[in-house]
Amino acid sequence: MFELSQLRCFTTVATELNFRRAAQRLNMTQPPLSRQIQLLEHALGVELFTRTTRTVALTAAGRAFFVEAQNLLERAQQAAASARRFAEGDIGTVNVSFVGSAVYEFLPKVIAEARLKQPQVKIELSEMNTYQQHEALRARRVDLGIVRAPLLESGYANECLVREPFVLAVHRSHRLANADSVSIHDLDAQPFLMYAHSAYPPFNELLTGRLRSARVAPQFVQWLGSSLTILALVNAGMGLALVPRCATSVVFRNVVFREIDLGEGMLSELHLVWHQDNDNPAFAMLLEGIRSAAREGWPATIESAG
Repeated sequence: MFELSQLRCFTTVATELNFRRAAQRLNMTQPPLSRQIQLLEHALGVELFTRTTRTVALTAAGRAFFVEAQNLLERAQQAAASARRFAEGDIGTVNVSFVGSAVYEFLPKVIAEARLKQPQVKIELSEMNTYQQHEALRARRVDLGIVRAPLLESGYANECLVREPFVLAVHRSHRLANADSVSIHDLDAQPFLMYAHSAYPPFNELLTGRLRSARVAPQFVQWLGSSLTILALVNAGMGLALVPRCATSVVFRNVVFREIDLGEGMLSELHLVWHQDNDNPAFAMLLEGIRSAAREGWPATIESAG
């Protein structure tokens, strides 16, 4: 099989039709240049040039090969350039999974900024709950997970990206919509919409645990898998709900959001999780973009968890 260096020798001679000038362009002497052409002809099994003491001309096979050789050299240059751009994070693919509530404000902003900074990087998005994301990370199907609970296993990095309080979502006709203040005890015996444990274990465990500790017993009417669905049912008057503050960006005509003091530590969190040995340069640049977006757009802390 021939080598790229032989193709460069051939195309230079084919362009100059003179071995001396071709050798000068290639910064080599004529004997090694002639040897490279001979090796190439041997590898191809055809003569590429007809030579006399005074002239050099391409054969029919040489003319056909000249076009292909130029294409091959151009593709080799493009491949080298692509490798450099990939190493610098300018091109590539990053697979990102996320919980649905990350879409409300945070993720669209990040993707928009990433497309401006890395227009040739393809970002593949997959919506999953937290535990589905953990499994996808273990299987290396995704580069980055935006989850509600960290993956506290060896080999993974976790960052708490966003901490924010829960707010009460209530139908505008409900008495709590216009109350002077709202406390957790106002939820007792009220029809209530709760995150299903199968879909949102962190929220389910945190909220139900707090209600039990406060000796508050709402009437759970539905166990649901997303904030959007919960808010749609609040809008329909089916009950109250506690949702992360980011959900207030979703507008329903009949939904009113009220501040409520649930006590210390009752915060909604978003975590970033990834393999510590992820060597995708495009991923590294996107990760920094996400950190930057969080610092600029969210009143939250960013802390390393491992």
